Amino acid sequence: MRNLKPHFGNLASTLASLVICLAALFSPAVFASSGEAHGQLLDLTATGAGYVAVVIFVLAYLLVMGEEVLHLRKSKPVLVAAGLIWGIIGYIYVQHGMSELSETAFKHNLLEYAELLLFLLVAMTYINAMEERNLFDALRAWMVGKGFSQRTVFWLTGFMAFFISPIADNLTTALLMCAVVMKVGGDNKKFIALACINIVVAANAGGAFSPFGDITTLMVWQKGVVHFEQFVDLFIPSLVNFLVPAAIMSAFIVNQVQEAEEEKVMMKRGARRIVGLFLLTIATAVCTHSVLGLPPVLGMMTGLGFLQFFGFYLRKSFPKAVLKAKEQAERDNNLKRLEQLGNVVPFDVFSRIARAEWDTLLFFYGVVLCVGGLGFMGYLSLVSEAMYTHWDVTYANIAVGVLSSIVDNIPVMFAVLTMNPEMALGQWLLVTLTAGVGGSLLSIGSAAGVALMGQARGIYTFASHLKWTPVIALGYIASILVHLWLNSSLF
Repeated sequence: MRNLKPHFGNLASTLASLVICLAALFSPAVFASSGEAHGQLLDLTATGAGYVAVVIFVLAYLLVMGEEVLHLRKSKPVLVAAGLIWGIIGYIYVQHGMSELSETAFKHNLLEYAELLLFLLVAMTYINAMEERNLFDALRAWMVGKGFSQRTVFWLTGFMAFFISPIADNLTTALLMCAVVMKVGGDNKKFIALACINIVVAANAGGAFSPFGDITTLMVWQKGVVHFEQFVDLFIPSLVNFLVPAAIMSAFIVNQVQEAEEEKVMMKRGARRIVGLFLLTIATAVCTHSVLGLPPVLGMMTGLGFLQFFGFYLRKSFPKAVLKAKEQAERDNNLKRLEQLGNVVPFDVFSRIARAEWDTLLFFYGVVLCVGGLGFMGYLSLVSEAMYTHWDVTYANIAVGVLSSIVDNIPVMFAVLTMNPEMALGQWLLVTLTAGVGGSLLSIGSAAGVALMGQARGIYTFASHLKWTPVIALGYIASILVHLWLNSSLF
C-alpha cells in the first residue's frame, strides 16, 4: 500500500487544483458584466460556466449515442449531466443572492417532467398489460399463419405500424412488427433489413399525427400549442412520408412465400376488455384537457384506476374462471388449452408498472432537466434568435427535423417548446411533423430505429439504413410539400 501513496497524493493535488479552478470559474466576479440587475435572470451564455455546462451536455449525449457500443444505459450520463448543470446554476445564483429564482425554475422543469412521467407510465402499463394477456403474440401468430408473401408482409407490417403507432407508441409497435418480419423472413437478410427500415419509417410517420404516437407529439399537445383534433391535419402528410419510400423499397423485394412454423396463441381472459379500457382512458384524457381545461395526465391517471379495478376483478374471479374453462376444455377434449390454463396467473397491475421502461423514463428526466438548465442559462433564447428570427420560420422548422435525425427528437422538440417562438398553427404542425418523421433519416434518429438495431442485430444496421436514406429523404420532402399545400389555410 505504501507504493500507492504518491499516486493518491498526486490525485488529491489534481482534484484540489480542479476545485480551485472551478471555484474561480464560477466566482461572482466572472459575471460582473454579464449579470443583469438583482431579481432578473443572469445571462450565462458568454461565460466559462455556460461553456462548461454545454460541454457537459455534449459529452453526456455522446455517451447516449454510444449506448450500443459501450453497453452503458442512456439514462446514466444524462442524470449526472442534469445534476452538474443545475449544480452550476445553483452555485452561481446563491453567490448573487438570487437562489429563489433558480429554485423556481428547477421546480417548473420538474413539474413538466412529472406530467410527462405519469402520462407515459400509464401508457406503458397498459401496453405491458396487453402484452401479458398475449394480445400482441396472438396478432403475430395470425399474420404468420396466413402464409403471406414477403412483399405482402412488407406492406402489411408497414401499414399496421402506421396505424397502430398513433394509439400505442412507435417503439412498441416497431418491436411487434419486427418480430413478425424476423419470423417470416427466415434467412433472407435483405428482406428483413428492408422491412425493418419500412417499419421504422411507418411507425415514426404514424406517430406524427397523434398525441399518443410519439413523445414529441405528446409534449406539443400537453403544451397546448396544438389541440387534440388539430393533429388530424397531419394524417395525409404523414401517410405520404410512409408511402413514398415504401413504394420504392418494395420494388426490390422478391415476391415469394417464406414457409414458417404455424403458431397457436390464445389470448388470456380480459385481453379485449383491457384494450377497451385503454381507449376509454385515452378518451378520458382528451376530455379532461379539452372540456375541463386540466392537464391530460389527470385523465390518464384516472384510467390507471380503471385498470386497477379491472385487475382486482380478474384476481377475485380467477378461480371460478379457471374451473369453468377447465370444464369447457374437457368437454371439447382440448388438452392444449388445459396446458395453457395451468400457466395462467392472476393479473397484477403493479407488476405491469414495474416492467415499464424505467431507463427511458429516467432518460427523459435527464434530458428535460439538461435542456431546461441550458435554457435557464440563456442558450435557448440564443438559438431561438438565430433560427426563428434570422431564418425563415419554415426553413427553421424543416431544419429541426433534419437535426432530430442526429440528435434525439425529444430534446430538440423540448428546446423548441421552451423557446416558444411566435408561429401560426400551420408552422406548429410543420415542426411537429418534421420532428416526428425526421428521425427516420438515420437509424439512430428514433427510439424505434435504435430498438430494431438491437432486435435484428447484424441485419438491420446503421449502414443498411443509411443506404436508403436518400429514398427516405424523398418521403420527408414530399410530406413537407403536401403539408404546405394541403394545410395552406393554417399558415
